[in-house]
Amino acid sequence: MTQKSQYIQDLTPGTQVGDIFLLAAANLAQSRNGPYWNLTFQDATGKVDGKIWSPKSQEYPSLEPGQMARVHGFVENYRDKNQLKVDHLELIAPAPGEIDFADFLPASNIPPAELLEALEDLITEHMKHTPWKNFCRKVLGDEEIRARLLVAPGAKTVHHAYVGGLLEHTLQVARACMALCDVYPALDRQTLLAGAVFHDLGKAWELSGGLTNDYTDEGRLLGHIQLGMEKIDIFLNKNKRLDDKLKLHFKHLITSHHGEHEFGSPVRPKTPEAFILHFADNMDAKLNIIDQAYADMDKTGAEWSPYMRFLERNVFRTPATPDKSKQKNDKPENQCLLPLKA
Repeated sequence: MTQKSQYIQDLTPGTQVGDIFLLAAANLAQSRNGPYWNLTFQDATGKVDGKIWSPKSQEYPSLEPGQMARVHGFVENYRDKNQLKVDHLELIAPAPGEIDFADFLPASNIPPAELLEALEDLITEHMKHTPWKNFCRKVLGDEEIRARLLVAPGAKTVHHAYVGGLLEHTLQVARACMALCDVYPALDRQTLLAGAVFHDLGKAWELSGGLTNDYTDEGRLLGHIQLGMEKIDIFLNKNKRLDDKLKLHFKHLITSHHGEHEFGSPVRPKTPEAFILHFADNMDAKLNIIDQAYADMDKTGAEWSPYMRFLERNVFRTPATPDKSKQKNDKPENQCLLPLKA
């Protein structure tokens, strides 16, 4: 695997650059000295503008966003911002597995492999009915499914739209569902967990992920609910020990988790577990959108976000109530509070 060593967040004026970056934007412009390329390079840590001036620019008749490039040049300061002056650029097409997309794209703070392990631990903890446990392990153990889950985003742009986003969202929804089972003990905890674990499985085929993260043809034509059911049906049909009524309830959880027809749900929730899954899914998506808004607000110190179209409102960041118990717990264990001898 190609190892990346230079990251945009670490670049300073005068730095010599020689590494791989993702082309996030590219357009050809004209100056008095001839055509030049206006570029934006990206990696997981941020973006930086770049220029290829004439006559060097004429060596590149076509550059497109989404391409990978090995870039050589140096960092300049232009209007108090870093700008990369490109001496040479080589477009590359890495083979699958040759690069780590998490080096170039926003990614979950927790490595996807750890998220998947936590999801499997949740199954081990809560799945007591052997047919359910075996079903979940069979699906998550499938090589293709596992490989796709480890890199899949949770959406194209709205929430969890980064490498590992689908697993992060799935784990949070599953945890929320299990917590609500403690509040409402009459819920079918195991069928609900199976639904939570696989409710968005089809997104691993609906979206291409990777450098472009666009909708696939099957994603546009069928959508992730239908795609997820197609993948799951193969495993349900092979599992002869799982009761047919449990299978039917599980399918209802998958097909109803968007809640309403206008939100793309083929059917509306008709069991308590289906309502719980829908609300947990919706809640986690909205809280992730707010978390991303808060991260942007942290950079400027703003208390109010810009208007957020998907929430149809601005969001406010309130001060947290002081919690002395947390302060006590933050102290190292066995901390000596006696004055030191002179």
